[in-house]
Amino acid sequence: MANPYTLNQYPWWKYLLIGLVILWGLIFALPNLFGEDPAVQISGARANVAIDSAFHARIAGLLDAEQLPHKRVELEEGRLLIRFPDPEGQLKAADILKDRLGRDYIVALNLASSTPGFLRAIGLNPMYLGLDLRGGVHFLMQVDMDATVKQIEESYVDEIRAQLRSEKILYSTVGRAANGGGVQVEFKEEAERNKAAQALRKNLSNLQQDEPDPLSLRLTLSEPEIREKRDFALQQNITTLRNRVNELGVAEPIIQQQGSDRIVVQLPGVQDTARAKEILGATATLEFRLADEDNDGYQAAETGRIPLNSRLYKDREGRPVLLQKRVMLTGDSIVDASSGLEQQSGSPAVYVTLDGKGAKRMEDATKDNIGKRMGVVFIENKTETKRVDGELKKTSFTIEEVINVATIRDRLGRRFQITGLDSSREARDLALLLRAGALASPIEIIEERTIGPSAGKENIAQGFRAGVLSLLVIAAFMVGRYKGFGAIATAALAVNVVLIIAALSMLQATLTLPGIAGIVLTMGMAVDANVLIYERIREELRNGNSPQASIHAGFDRAFDTIIDSNLTTLIAAIMLFGFGTGPVKGFAVTLSIGILTSMFTAVTGSRALVNLLYGGRKLQKLSV
Repeated sequence: MANPYTLNQYPWWKYLLIGLVILWGLIFALPNLFGEDPAVQISGARANVAIDSAFHARIAGLLDAEQLPHKRVELEEGRLLIRFPDPEGQLKAADILKDRLGRDYIVALNLASSTPGFLRAIGLNPMYLGLDLRGGVHFLMQVDMDATVKQIEESYVDEIRAQLRSEKILYSTVGRAANGGGVQVEFKEEAERNKAAQALRKNLSNLQQDEPDPLSLRLTLSEPEIREKRDFALQQNITTLRNRVNELGVAEPIIQQQGSDRIVVQLPGVQDTARAKEILGATATLEFRLADEDNDGYQAAETGRIPLNSRLYKDREGRPVLLQKRVMLTGDSIVDASSGLEQQSGSPAVYVTLDGKGAKRMEDATKDNIGKRMGVVFIENKTETKRVDGELKKTSFTIEEVINVATIRDRLGRRFQITGLDSSREARDLALLLRAGALASPIEIIEERTIGPSAGKENIAQGFRAGVLSLLVIAAFMVGRYKGFGAIATAALAVNVVLIIAALSMLQATLTLPGIAGIVLTMGMAVDANVLIYERIREELRNGNSPQASIHAGFDRAFDTIIDSNLTTLIAAIMLFGFGTGPVKGFAVTLSIGILTSMFTAVTGSRALVNLLYGGRKLQKLSV
C-alpha cells in the first residue's frame, strides 16, 4: 500500500517547470498593459525618398514651430512615427504635415504600441487587435470573373490572328464567339479551315477545338485552364491591393481571399473610408517610349522650349528626360514580369513577357531602333483628400515619371529584359510594379463597414468588463461551493487567462471581439475540469478513503474524462478555424489556445498548489 504522506508530492523539477511556465506567461503578457498611442506615420512615396536623421530633425522643428504637443518622434525601418497624447492632436498634425510635405511623402494615421523600448528590444510585443477592437474600415470585394475570362479570350483573338497571318492562312473573321464562349474563326474555304486547325493545334495546343460547320472553327479554354486563370487573376488582385495598401501606411492590414471570387480587405486604424477607396481603386499604367536622341533634356527644362515631337518628363531622381510623343507600347500588354540578373554583366534586370498583340507591336517598334534608348513611363491617376476650412475637398492629379531608361540591344519580341537598374531591390520593385501595378480583373465593393476608434475602445471596455465579471462570479461560485479548493481553482483560472494572453502575444495572433468571447468561454470550461476533480474527491471521501488518498484518486481518475471532453471541443475549434472566416477564426484561435492552457492550469497547475498546501501532511479533513 502506498505511503499516504508521499501520494501528493511533486519532485522539485516539476515545481520549477511550472514556475518557469508562469514566469513566461507573465513576461509575454506584460506588453499588453501599456496600450497604444494615436500616431502619425510618415513614409516615402517612392523608394528614393529619404527618411533619415535630417528629415527627423526637420519634422521635429516643424511640430515645435506649429506648437503641436507630441510625446516623441521615432525613426525606424525607413519611416517616421510621431506619437501624440490624444486623437485631436493627431488629426490636426496629420492635416498640417500633408499640406507641408506634399506628394513626395505618405502621411497616414495610425495607432502605435506604447510598449517600452527595453521590452521591444528583447522581442516582446502586444497581441494584435482586430478591426472591431481597434477601429478601421472593412471592405468585401467581388472580383468579376466573367470579365477575367473575357480578357483572356480577347487576348487569344489577337494571338490567333497573328498565328494565321504568320502561317499565311486566309480567313474571314476572328472574334469572340457570340454564345458559348471561346474564339470563333470564320473561313471562306474548308481547306483553309483544315490548315488553320492543324496549325493552331500545334501552336496553341492548350485550346480545345470544335467545328460548328465546315467554314468555322471554335477554340475554347478547358475548364482546368479557366479555373487556373481565375485563381491567378484573384491572387494577382490580392497582390495589387496589398501593394496599394502599403501607401496607406496601415499596420497589420488583412487582405485575404474569401471563397472563389471575393477578397476581404481590413485596414485597422484607418478612419477615412474615402481615402481607402481612392487607394484601393487607383488606376495605374505604363508606357514605353523612345528617347529623344537629338535634344537635351536639361536644356529643354531650363529654357522651356520642348521639341514639337517630344515630351519632357522627370525620372525618380528629379532629372529631366526627353521622350518621343509616340507611344511604342502600354502596360496593358504585359502578362508577366520577374526580376533576375543579366547573364553577361550580372547586373540587375527585369524580364517582361507580352501578349501576342503587344509582342508584334514591340517587335515592329524596336527592329529599326537598335542602339537607341527606350524609356518606361509610370502613369498613375490619384485623388487627394485634404481638409480645407473644416471641409474635406478632393483634388485629382496625375503622376508621370520615368522609372527606367535603357538601351535597346536587340529586336524585342514577346519576352525581353529591362536593364540599367541600380540594385536588385529596384529590379524586384519594378517587376512587382509591372506585374501588379494594375488590377488583373475588375473589382466591386459589395460590402463596406467603418468602425470608429471610440466604438473599438467601447468594445474593449465591454469585453474587459465581461471577462472580469465572469472571473468574479466563477470565483464566488467555486469558493462558495468548494471552499479552499475553490480558491485554488480560481488562482489557476487567473493564471490560465495570463497564459492565453501570453500565447496570443507570442504568436502575434489577432484578438477580436469573438476572440474575447472565446476567452470567457474558456474560463468556464477551465473550472469545469476542477469541478470534475473536486466532485471525484468528495466521492472518494464519502467512500471512507483518507484525505490524501482521495486527493490522489480525484486527480488521477478524473484525468481521462477531462482529456476526452477537452479533446472533442478542440476538434470543433479546429474545424471552425479550418472552415470559418474572419470573426469565426478569431473565436476558434482563442478557444483552441484556451483549451490547451486550461489543461495545464486546471490539472497540473492546480494540483501543484494542492500538493504544496496539503501534500506530505497528516490531514483529518479537507476544505472541499
